Amino acid sequence: MKRAWRLLLRRSLTSIPVLMLVITGTFLLLENASGDAADAYLVAIGGGDAGYVADLRAEYGLDRSVWVRLWFYISNLAQLDLGQSVALNRPILDVILERLPVTLWLMGSAVALSFVFGSLLGVLAGARPGSATDRTLSIGSLALYSVPSFWLGLVLSVVFAVQLRWFPVSGIETIASGKTGLARAGDIALHLVLPVASLAMLYLALFLRLMRAGMAEVWRQDFVLAARARGIKHHKIILQHIARNALLPLITMLGLQAAGMLGGSVVIEGVFGIPGFGRLAAEAVSGRDAPLLMGVILTSSILVILVNLAVDMVYALLDPRVGASDPA
Repeated sequence: MKRAWRLLLRRSLTSIPVLMLVITGTFLLLENASGDAADAYLVAIGGGDAGYVADLRAEYGLDRSVWVRLWFYISNLAQLDLGQSVALNRPILDVILERLPVTLWLMGSAVALSFVFGSLLGVLAGARPGSATDRTLSIGSLALYSVPSFWLGLVLSVVFAVQLRWFPVSGIETIASGKTGLARAGDIALHLVLPVASLAMLYLALFLRLMRAGMAEVWRQDFVLAARARGIKHHKIILQHIARNALLPLITMLGLQAAGMLGGSVVIEGVFGIPGFGRLAAEAVSGRDAPLLMGVILTSSILVILVNLAVDMVYALLDPRVGASDPA
């Protein structure tokens, strides 16, 4: 366990310069983009004269140099101040904390379902490579993975929400329902069924194919041949030897797909009208709200770093070789 904590500490320290690079790079890219916070505000209010524009730029600090504003922004970040949203006229941190839990519920549920069922189906397919079950699951996963997420979401919405009326069409909960406690939790869960299914199915296919490919590779290892020669039962070889070793690449891919899952949530939240973090990013882009977009990108980077740190921790717990060479 100490080995895993040492690895976590070392990876956390190396994440700091990565985060600083993201902050600096994003800030400079947004500075070079056309328009700024003053332009976005003028569009929202319908314009203004030259004197008002100058006063507005001075109020926002846009009359200073880029490096002064960058240092001012980093200084505010150290105090957990992300600035003020131009389009929403609210503190950015408050807006993010309001929208982020919705996306975390959506992503967390989708990741859990896709990882668990994808792994189980991958074990089923990789238990006997080349069998009819393996071919059927492989073809089905390939077909499912090739389907665009927005199209899958629309199909599920039309079939199960519009035609069958089993689930709500859009939103995160029933408006003005007055529900509290478990009743409200059940209402939110009912609204999340279709979005979670749309997002989870694509990654389920990916995890299934990775698990199946990993098991097919492990089957050819010498220690598996030795286990079979000793007369160990087939299901014990699969669960205790093959599946455990094939699971490690899946853990790695889980961390790599964190950023992709955030990007996918933008599409899914747009299809189902969910007021989440992904939809907030789209609103920041369409409203030319650079401070809000900067806060969204920064929060996304922190989430990806945290997910990868968690993956490193799990990887170290599953594989005793990881972090074994680190100094005590």
